[in-house]
Amino acid sequence: MVKELFMLNREIFAERFKNLRLEKSISQQDIAASLGVDRSIVSHWERGTRIPSLDIAYALADYFDVSLDYLVGRSDDSTYH
Repeated sequence: MVKELFMLNREIFAERFKNLRLEKSISQQDIAASLGVDRSIVSHWERGTRIPSLDIAYALADYFDVSLDYLVGRSDDSTYH
C-alpha cells in the first residue's frame, strides 16, 4: 500500500505560525531578524501566500518549541514525541 504524499496546508501553517508568534508576543520584525529574512516574508507566511523553506520551517518549530508536524498541520499535538 502506498502512502499518500503529504502536502503542506498553507492555511494551517499560516494560522499556527501566527498564533504561536502572538502567544509569545514576538513581533514579525523580531522573527525576521532572527531568521535573516525580511519582515515582509514573515507577513507572507502568516497570510499563507508563501511558505518557508524546509530549513526555515525546522528553525521555526525549534524557535517555538513545537513539533514540525504540528506547525505544518500533520498533527494536532504540538509536543515532541
